[in-house]
Amino acid sequence: MLPIQQEFLARRAAHCVDYAALPVTTPCYVLDVDLLQLNAEFIGQIARAADVKILLALKAFAAFAVFPAIKSAYAGTCASSPDEARLGYEKFGGETHIFSPAFRENEIADYRRWCSHFSFNSLRQFHQFRGALADRSLGLRVNPEQREVATALYDPCRAGSRLGITAANLAGADLTGVAGLHFHNLCECNADALARTVAAVEQKFGDLLPQMEWLNCGGGHHLTRDDYAVELLIATLRRWREKYPATLYLEPGEATALNGGVLVTEVVDVFENDGGVAIVDASAATQMPDVLEMPYRPQILGAGLPDAQRYTYRLGGPSCLAGDEIGAYSFAEELRPGRRLVLTDMAHYSLVKNNTFNGIRLPAIYAYEKGAVRLIKKFGYEDFVGRLS
Repeated sequence: MLPIQQEFLARRAAHCVDYAALPVTTPCYVLDVDLLQLNAEFIGQIARAADVKILLALKAFAAFAVFPAIKSAYAGTCASSPDEARLGYEKFGGETHIFSPAFRENEIADYRRWCSHFSFNSLRQFHQFRGALADRSLGLRVNPEQREVATALYDPCRAGSRLGITAANLAGADLTGVAGLHFHNLCECNADALARTVAAVEQKFGDLLPQMEWLNCGGGHHLTRDDYAVELLIATLRRWREKYPATLYLEPGEATALNGGVLVTEVVDVFENDGGVAIVDASAATQMPDVLEMPYRPQILGAGLPDAQRYTYRLGGPSCLAGDEIGAYSFAEELRPGRRLVLTDMAHYSLVKNNTFNGIRLPAIYAYEKGAVRLIKKFGYEDFVGRLS
């Protein structure tokens, strides 16, 4: 393990906060600015060691109130919609890269105002818009057909994927004006997956690589995970930099906010139905939809697997969706109304995927920094009704 990673992990392990005791109203997200900044510093060190540029993937984390604490580590942002692009341009700065499965013609003028780099998902759209965007850096998203993601919903290289142009469909094409190639096939992956993908890209698109001004390796790199193989990542990327003159980009999203925030919720009711059931004021369906989509089981501080501790409960949310369940957890003490629970690692994807199904309010957002907590945003009825008509 490299010294920079050892130091990063040690500093993170030493950071202890009693989130349940903070003066906040529940349910709420608490963004730990100290940890977000630590992630950013480490990602910046990786970028310098690998001689690459890092972009913040706004699809994973877009809480712009804390951008000032992290932006120095990044070359800019990457987006997939007009509103994300504008947010990156106005609130973050630097380069703004855009990819869309299909660009709409009536939005191109806005994209051109905000974006420096474009990645097209089809040759037809590249040919359609390259004239109007001749003063921007244009690229193609390619599909290396290298499957690395276990969950099909998140696998851009699954059979029949709508994302990326395969090598067979590039054969003989007019590529005049193509400055870069963009590939993305990872999700919560380690560096070995990137090494295999790089080999696949070289095999399928090796004839194009020497001509490119930039190569975008996409996102899904779990850089700030405890067991991430940073040394392999750096070695893989440096070999590419030595072989090809192109600028290399990475687009980590989840890694930016990994372990950088929590969701604090409160037990509202407890009862029995084929085991203990606890209703909390946070909803999996509306406030952490990846719990149902991915799916995954969030970690709760002080809780364990079912039956690992004395009292086991199925935790459910307040919506009328029958499946609005967070999961089954065990606790050393009985749960009672008013008990606060802290769900870890809730800064990424939860905020950006929030919804107001059933009229459930969006959780308040707080920032914790250097021992102090401050309210960033509280939501109410106007936020619910304003998006309906």
